[in-house]
Amino acid sequence: MTRKGRAGSGAPDGLVIVDKPAGFTSHDVVAKMRRFAGTRRVGHAGTLDPMATGVLVVGVEKATRLLGHLALTEKEYRATIRLGQTTVTDDAEGEITASEGAAGVDPGAVRAGIEELTGDIQQVPSKVSAIKIDGKRSYARAREGEEFAIPARPVTVSSFVLHDRREAKAEDGTTVLDLDVTVVCSSGTYIRALARDLGAGLGVGGHLTALRRTRVGPYGLEAARTLERLEESLEILPIAEAAAAAFPRWDVDERRARLLGNGVRIDMPSDVSGEKGPGPVAVFGPEGRFLALVEESKGKAKSLAVFV
Repeated sequence: MTRKGRAGSGAPDGLVIVDKPAGFTSHDVVAKMRRFAGTRRVGHAGTLDPMATGVLVVGVEKATRLLGHLALTEKEYRATIRLGQTTVTDDAEGEITASEGAAGVDPGAVRAGIEELTGDIQQVPSKVSAIKIDGKRSYARAREGEEFAIPARPVTVSSFVLHDRREAKAEDGTTVLDLDVTVVCSSGTYIRALARDLGAGLGVGGHLTALRRTRVGPYGLEAARTLERLEESLEILPIAEAAAAAFPRWDVDERRARLLGNGVRIDMPSDVSGEKGPGPVAVFGPEGRFLALVEESKGKAKSLAVFV
């Protein structure tokens, strides 16, 4: 059950699912939540660009230790891709660098291009991303006018679905083609890079004009709250419920709970991950106490974070 409290009154350990507004950085949201929760121990799982809206998972107090593991979970987005123009940032916030137009783009070619970008692919992140190149953020190098290359990296696009397409006129008069899509993908996938690569593959250029994250792991828009609502009533998902929703659950008795709390590696059942597959497992003791996140290592439970 989500706990509610007045903003600024202090907060228990848990997650806040924020519906981030456009124009805010993820750091801006964290700054707001620190004030609402009355603590500086606040962080987020997975950055959203200022242009983007939607689900931003924020951790408060001990739940900040879950964030690195939550950031690795699957994400879902609704987006609009504009074919026919290229921008320096691969999205609508950057300067247009080419206007090829998309009046003659064949619908079958669009579908084929989307299919080519679905599955396990190699993706080159945008040059204005936060990727580090030799210890320096890519966006900082780009701002300084440096010439540099970002190596491609593997990502998984589980689903890339086209819902609607429509011709439009850009501000410069170019005939463009706007595509409304839904993307389900692994952590580290750049949706604006998908827009760029789709346009490049079709020979007309492309960029992102709208992006809304609709899900991070098990947390969707139905659980997200606006900053205005959270300022009035802070809604926090308790850390035990958050862990149970995001990770496979393993219940142990008092003896094993005590051993885990003391840092002892105990035997771990091979099938404990269940349907959620390999990765972190949330361990619960008697009476539903959330104890730790662990992972299997040579048949033993290796602690990733202990919460008792």
